[in-house]
Amino acid sequence: MEQIKKQHRKLTKGKLATRAILITFGAILMAVGLEIFLVPNNVIDGGIAGISIMLSHITGLKLGIFLFALNLPFIFIGYKQIGKTFAFSTLYGIIVLSIATTLLHPVPPFTDDLLLATVFGGIFIGVGIGMVIRSGGSLDGTEILAILSNNKLPFSVGEIIMFFNIFILGAAGFVFTWDRAMYSLIAYFIAFKTIDLTITGLEESKSAWIISDNHKEIGDAILHRLGRGVTYLKGEGAYTGDEKGVVFCVITRLEEAKLKDIVDEFDTSAFLAIADIAEVKGGRFKKKGIH
Repeated sequence: MEQIKKQHRKLTKGKLATRAILITFGAILMAVGLEIFLVPNNVIDGGIAGISIMLSHITGLKLGIFLFALNLPFIFIGYKQIGKTFAFSTLYGIIVLSIATTLLHPVPPFTDDLLLATVFGGIFIGVGIGMVIRSGGSLDGTEILAILSNNKLPFSVGEIIMFFNIFILGAAGFVFTWDRAMYSLIAYFIAFKTIDLTITGLEESKSAWIISDNHKEIGDAILHRLGRGVTYLKGEGAYTGDEKGVVFCVITRLEEAKLKDIVDEFDTSAFLAIADIAEVKGGRFKKKGIH
């Protein structure tokens, strides 16, 4: 029996160009966050970037050299374990990041106010990393290591990354000063939250499950008042054995209050469950006009 080998579809030239532009812009933003805000003020980021900043400070060598050299082994591991597209996207991002930090190094810092440098450095780094992750790559080898370690250790990827960064950010206290280590922790937290915001977007989506005897009326109101598509499902109560009508829909967080009002209007005893969704694709999620 002939076996058909399944392969990933090759990216079109347009998508490849878009991905390259986003990775380039993301890497440059991270370089700005490092060289224009954090590094001149002796504040570090987490991960390989943090280790590179400390080694650059100790040795006097360019930051870009360490960013490239220390990430290289993780890119190779990513190629073997995660995939070729991810590895090449990451390699390209790291090359741009290394070059950009070298070119930006002579540029004077925008501010010598520690708090402003910490906050804006964290924001620039978070947006840059988030853009690269959305484009299928990474700018830090510890993320790759955490993903691979997750299969062998009883910890989540986030917990493993946090474990690495506790030691890295703690080391900043010995290389610089302890107040700089505390500022570094603030910068890392801001970058971490900004990455999430960049990946999920400002208009966060939510899924809603509604169980009610008036499910048709509720679904019709959602369709016409919110402009959102709904799906009707049939359910059965495990305790009573009664047949239940279920409404499923996807909304934005700005529409959550309106949805609750609609449900309460038709059935105050209805079961309503709302959960966050990382990404929505396909279907009829795009909002229809409301008249």
